[in-house]
Order: sequence, then C-alpha cells, then structure tokens
Amino acid sequence: MSREHLKPEKVHLNSTWHLRMNDHMKTQLVSAIHLQEVELQDKPAGERQGTTSGSDDLTYTVEDAVETIGFGRFHILLFVIMGSSNIVEAMEIMLLAVVSPEIRCEWHLDDWQVALVSTMVFFGFMVCGVLSGYVSDRYGRWKVVFGGFVWSAYFSLLTSFAPSYGWFIFLRSMVGCGVAGVSQGFVLKTEFIPAKHRAYLLPLATVFWMLGSMLIIILGMLVVPSLGWRWMIRISVAPSIILIFLFRFIPESARYNVSAGNIPAAVETLTKISKMNRSSLPPGRLVETSAEQRGSWRILLSSSFRTTSLLLWFSWFVASFSYYGSVLSSSELLEKNLLCVKDADREHQVKHHLEDGLCYCIAFANSDYQTLLISSLGEVALVPLNICLLNVFGRRRTMTVLQLLAAILFMLINICTTMFGFTVLLFLLRSLVSMNFNVVYIYTAEVYPTVARSLGMGFCTSFSRIGGMIAPFIAQVLMSQSVILALSPFAVACVICGLGNFLLPIETKGRALLQNN
Repeated sequence: MSREHLKPEKVHLNSTWHLRMNDHMKTQLVSAIHLQEVELQDKPAGERQGTTSGSDDLTYTVEDAVETIGFGRFHILLFVIMGSSNIVEAMEIMLLAVVSPEIRCEWHLDDWQVALVSTMVFFGFMVCGVLSGYVSDRYGRWKVVFGGFVWSAYFSLLTSFAPSYGWFIFLRSMVGCGVAGVSQGFVLKTEFIPAKHRAYLLPLATVFWMLGSMLIIILGMLVVPSLGWRWMIRISVAPSIILIFLFRFIPESARYNVSAGNIPAAVETLTKISKMNRSSLPPGRLVETSAEQRGSWRILLSSSFRTTSLLLWFSWFVASFSYYGSVLSSSELLEKNLLCVKDADREHQVKHHLEDGLCYCIAFANSDYQTLLISSLGEVALVPLNICLLNVFGRRRTMTVLQLLAAILFMLINICTTMFGFTVLLFLLRSLVSMNFNVVYIYTAEVYPTVARSLGMGFCTSFSRIGGMIAPFIAQVLMSQSVILALSPFAVACVICGLGNFLLPIETKGRALLQNN
C-alpha cells in the first residue's frame, strides 16, 4: 500500500489519541480540584487562613497598635488640648475660693451659706458623674467631653448674671454637672497613650491644673477690685469657648470604637494617628471582640473588681476631701485672719467675728492673692518626685506615702509661725494632696477595662464629690470655731486611706490597659 493511502489513517489515530489524553487530563484535574475543596472544608477556619497570603494571616489589637505607633506629634497635640481641659476644670473649681469673700459681702452670707455654694457645685458633679460615665461607655467619650465643655461654659456665663444667692447656687450646681463631663477627658487621653509613657505624661497634667488655678487667682487680683466678681467670671469663660473649637482635632477613642464593634472607625483613627506620628500600624488586620455588656455597674462589683472598687471609692472620697479641704482652708484662714501669725500686718488683724456682730466684707489683700498663687505653684513643684515614685514604687505604695505625708502637713498648719512659714507649709500641703489626686486618677484609668472604664471613673468622681461636699462645712464653718478641730478630720481621713491602700489587690505599673472584663 502506498504512503499516500497510509497518511489519513495515521492522522486519524493521532487525533483520537490526543483527544483521549485531553479527556483523561481534564478528569484528573477536576478530581484534584474536588479533592482539594473537600480537604479545605474538613480543615478548621484557622488552618484555611494559612492558604491565603501571609499578611492576611496576621492580626493585632488596639493595644498592639498604640504601642507600635508610639509617642509622637499626635500625643503632643492630645496632651495640649486635653490638658487645657484641666485649665477649665481648675478655673471653675478654684473660682469658689476666690469669689467667696465677694458674695459673702454682697449678700451678707453666713458661714454655712458660703459653704453651701461649694457643696452645690460638688452635688451637681456627683449626680452627673455617674451619668456621664455611663453615657461615655455606651455612646462614646468624645461626645460627653465636648458636651461638658459647652454645658459648663454656658452655665458659668449665666452665673455672672445671677440676681440672687438662690440663683447663684443653682447655676453653679449646673456648672458642676458640666465639669463632670469634662473630667471624662482624662479617660479619653489615657486610652491613646502607650503604657511606658503613662507614668510620665499623666502626672504632667497637673501643670495645666496649676495654670488654671493661677489664672483664676490672677483674674481675681486684677479684675475683682476694679470691675467686680461678675466680670471675672465672664472673662474666665473664654478658655472654654476656645477649647470648643479646638476639640474637633481630637478623635473618638479607638478602644471605645472596638468595644462598640465599630472596627472600621477604630482603624481609621489609628491610621490617622500613625501618619501624624510618621509611624505605621502593625502588619495584618485589627481584631477585637465587641462587648455586649458596656457601661454596666455589675462589672465594677464583679469578683474581679469588687475589692478594688470599694477601696477606690473611699480613696477618691479622701482625695477630694483633703484637696478641697486644703484649698478652702487656706482661703478661709486668710480671709478671716484665723492664723496664728507672729508677724501679722495691719490687714491681717481684722477679724470676721466681732463683739457686736459679724464683719461680712473682708476682701482679699494683694498679699493673700500672692499666698494663694505660691501655694498653687506647689501643685507642680514636686511633679518630678511624683514621676519617680510612680516608676519606682508603683501606684499603690505611692498613694500610701503621699496620704500619710499629707496627714502630717495638715497638723503642722496648726503651729504658730510667720506668714512665710505658713506659705511654705501650705505650698507643701498643696503639693502632696495634688500629687495624690493625680495618682488616684491614673490608677483608676488603668485598673478598669475599656468596657467599664468611663463608668468606673464616673462612680469614683461621684464619691470624690461627696468628699468635696463635706469639705466646705468643715473648712469654712467649723474653722471659725477651732482651727485644730477643722484640720484634724482631714488628717485622720488621710491616715485611714493611706493604710487602706495596702489592701488594693491590683498594681497597674507597666500593665497594658484591659479591653474586656
């Protein structure tokens, strides 16, 4: 047979062979794909992720992101703006010490009526403290702090137009309610700061508190003699108005966002912070479990935090009781000239209690304003010591040391000395009680988890305002009867609280912030 007759048959055989091979290979490929799908279905979710790219396999938490981003330009901005909120808070609280002689004179108030002004401010703070903490954990820190700024500025301005004593104390109680919201800014600030920087940055917040205290005292010195106390209050509202516009540069807490299940918002916030700090986020994706139980008081009294909460409530009570006791006692001793001063000048020989009645109008002299200014400087003079104590001894032992030393200083004020000696004692006392208040703030923000941090802070600040409500009646009413009887309760409370701090079960030095209970 010729080659021409063989070619078609050969071509036909080759084509058939190729078709069979192709069908066989397709069958094997389909079987392999099917087998792989079955194997993937049998594997757990964690192993299936291993088949994806390496970057998708990595995850990180908010704590990881905050530590990786580190300290930078964002934290400086945060420190300045949120620290300035302490200026507003300090001005609203310290205003009571400066304005007391003026309203006593204008409305001829008795001691208990002057004390009631401070008590009503702290009553408003106490009522709104828990409420602001609950709302902050449920709906966000930013909204509460911003609302507190607007609320306190509005009612503080209205206070300057108060036509009577009754209106004055009502409007000041409303100011206290707004200040309770502003105080949640400490939580917002703490949640953005890396763990190793908290012991350094948070104590420095007392610098802003000191600036607020000094600013209201300087306003009193310059404005009250010429324009009166009403214009002093109007001018003091200016920092709040400025901060309302600056606050838009501060984002919502990323820790709150993840606890509320809003992961994209948390990632957006952390990304902006990392760009501002010229840093980067950890590789992978943000993974946090959202918490259904947010802002619940049951967390504060759970087995994990019951002892801590009870002891902290008392610590906050004593911190406020001793701090405002020192502030109001100093202004009362100066206004009524109750000091045992060896070198008293003519101005300090005028007494509040006279044989034929009360002298209602004893205004602060320039030397009194200067003494208050110097004592306010004491709030930051020992900040380096406070930072050292926090890093070496931790939070619990630092609170104990500061409270025991404050008890000693309260009793030393009773001794008869010169005006210079009294100024030095008052300077040291204000340093110690201010440092203790700052450490209590830091410990509270660190010890509670994100899901209950603001509520925990709210409960604590409410208990602290109970101390603030009682302090005026001792420092301003009992002081007229006996100086030593008025100062002794502050010293005793500091001793009891200092010893009670040994029972706190948790030390937060160097510990990461908890996200969930």
